[in-house]
Amino acid sequence: MTLGWRVWTWKVWTWKVWPTIAVLGLVLGAASGAQASEKVIRIGFQKYGKLVLLKSKGSLEGKLKAIGYTVEWKEFPAGPQMLEALNVGAIDFGNTGETPPIFAQAAGAPLVYFAYEPPAPKGEAILVPPGSPIKAVADLKGKKVALNKGSNVHFLLVEALKKAGIQYSDITPVFLTPADARAAFEKGAVDAWVIWDPYQAAAEKTFKARELVNAEGLVPNYQFYLASRKALDVHAKALDIVLEQLREVDTWAKGDIKAVAAQLSASIGIPADVLEVALTRQAYGIRSIDAKVITDQQKLADVFFGLGLIPKALKISDAVRSGS
Repeated sequence: MTLGWRVWTWKVWTWKVWPTIAVLGLVLGAASGAQASEKVIRIGFQKYGKLVLLKSKGSLEGKLKAIGYTVEWKEFPAGPQMLEALNVGAIDFGNTGETPPIFAQAAGAPLVYFAYEPPAPKGEAILVPPGSPIKAVADLKGKKVALNKGSNVHFLLVEALKKAGIQYSDITPVFLTPADARAAFEKGAVDAWVIWDPYQAAAEKTFKARELVNAEGLVPNYQFYLASRKALDVHAKALDIVLEQLREVDTWAKGDIKAVAAQLSASIGIPADVLEVALTRQAYGIRSIDAKVITDQQKLADVFFGLGLIPKALKISDAVRSGS
């Protein structure tokens, strides 16, 4: 399959599309030396997921204080922006889906795969508006499709089109952050939206968006926890505590989805009933990186290199924490 569209490297397009984040990252990166002496762990998080739940629970701060650390939390709209911040030294740790680390590693970002959550293929999907004449992925030919460039759903879109026998060049990708994509979707400015939970659940609940296809049978939809190499070298003990606390939150979340939805709703402003739907589609059981997930991630990297989406071939095992 040929793409027929101009490919930018991850580093170039993130700086062009999100200059504010890049500039902020440089400023914070310049201050990282001072922060390191103060023993600070800077954690990047998104609006949804185990990290925002850990933040709202407030248990990590006490655990890290016991070994002389403080925590700084920094919110990002999606994984690509978060990993650009990690690349320039603005954060030490964060989590994204399976695709952003591929672009980041290809751009030379000093990231390390730290841990992962099992596949959650129902937690991302291609959506169309209610009443849309689009009934199958093949009907997307000639249509405008919104997505966050370089995020997990980019891989879902590529694989869904391939399975439907459509070339990437047969659609018009419209690269937007989740908030902007939702606005475009509801206004009818795009024909479809490739998105993840909880935005997916919210669109289905409030706008009656229809799922064209989710990731089942197409892509795994892993979630990865990533650290910078420098942070892992300097703050390994603190990062192990972060992971330990994440596992405790994960266990609690799996056992009491209603309570988790209520807590998240208050902290992030999304209705609890929407979050309950999203949480049932999430995966649980945070694990150390293993051979299977390295193999799956290598397949993704090879596909993207073959399509010209990244400028060089990658060896995923080069970016895995030693001992995983």
